[in-house]
Amino acid sequence: MKDILRMTHQRELILEELGNCHNHPTADALYERIKKKLPRISLATVYRNLEILSEAGMIRKLEISGRQKRFDKEIEQHDHVFCVQCRRVDDIRFDQSRLISLEEGQSQGYKISGCRVEFFGLCPKCQARNKKKVAKKDDCDAGCKGACKKSVLSVRQREVLKALATSDDVCANKDIAAVTSLEPKQISCQLTALKKKGFVTSPVRCKYEITEAGKAAL
Repeated sequence: MKDILRMTHQRELILEELGNCHNHPTADALYERIKKKLPRISLATVYRNLEILSEAGMIRKLEISGRQKRFDKEIEQHDHVFCVQCRRVDDIRFDQSRLISLEEGQSQGYKISGCRVEFFGLCPKCQARNKKKVAKKDDCDAGCKGACKKSVLSVRQREVLKALATSDDVCANKDIAAVTSLEPKQISCQLTALKKKGFVTSPVRCKYEITEAGKAAL
C-alpha cells in the first residue's frame, strides 16, 4: 500500500510536521501545527490522513492504555514509556527476546502476531516539579505558621472567621449574622467551606467556633 499511496500536499505536510515533533503528538496537537501553514485544513482531514498513513505503514499509531491516540514518525520496532502526570510519551528500546512468551494453550486460540509493552511512571520534569512542591510545602509548614493560608479566604469567609474569633462562646448562624453584614443563608455556606478547610469546628449542633488554624489564617 505504501507504494501505491498518492502523496498529496496535505499528506506531505503532515509527515513533515510529524517528523519535526519529538513528543508523539495527538491528532489535535498536530492539527494546531499544520493549520499555521495550511489554514484551510480541517481537523477531520488531519485525522483521516493520519489513519491512511498509519494503515500504509508510513507512520505508527500509538494507542496507549485507552488514552488519545498518538502518532510516531519512527516506524522501526520500539516501545514507549509515558508519564502518568503530564502524559508525555518517550521512545524506549529493550531486548524483547527477554520477555516471557506464551506457552502452548495460553493463547486462547489466537494466532499471535506481535507484542506491545507499555511502561509508565513519572518523567524527569514531573519528578523535579513534585519535589519543588513538597519543598515549598515543607518551608511553608515550618516558617509561615499558616500565614500563607490567608490567600485562600474569600471576603465573606474572613468576615465569618473574625466574628468567631471575637466571640467568647460558640456561635449559631444568627449570632454571626448579628455582627456581620451577611444573611444567615450566606453564613451557612461560608461555614461549610470553612469547616472543610479546618478553620472552624462544630462542638455543639448548629453552633460553631474558630480553630487554631482559623486564627492563624486571619
